[in-house]
Amino acid sequence: MDAEAIKRSLERSGLRCTPQRYAVMAFLMEHHRHPTAAEIFGAVNRRDPRSSRATTYNNLRDLVRAGLVREVAVEGRAARFDAKGMRHHHFICDRCGNVEDLEWYDIAGPAAGSLGKRTLRECELIFRGLCTKCAPRHAAVKGS
Repeated sequence: MDAEAIKRSLERSGLRCTPQRYAVMAFLMEHHRHPTAAEIFGAVNRRDPRSSRATTYNNLRDLVRAGLVREVAVEGRAARFDAKGMRHHHFICDRCGNVEDLEWYDIAGPAAGSLGKRTLRECELIFRGLCTKCAPRHAAVKGS
């Protein structure tokens, strides 16, 4: 996504295109490895030392609320962020915490009435287990 596309996406979502917000969004569009808020702050701050930690975290919150960025909760670890525009699921490694994108496929929603008066916004799957790097090591340790 080029600079103009990022600016348009921010404006369409009702967000001002501040230099700091643009920097956060641009970093996420360039890096598909699901960085933490601390990693995003470090990268943005290296480019522009005037960007504070609070501003970075507030911008992440605003981008998530606007639906431009997804926050991926990783149990026992820092949340990770994802700006990949296409819908997709995630696989989270129990050992190293790596978050990988998985191809989207539709899943059945909850049965009618099972949510009571709640309104469902979206539904996604998070798979948990051992990634391709950690699974062989686990098998080797287990087989010893």
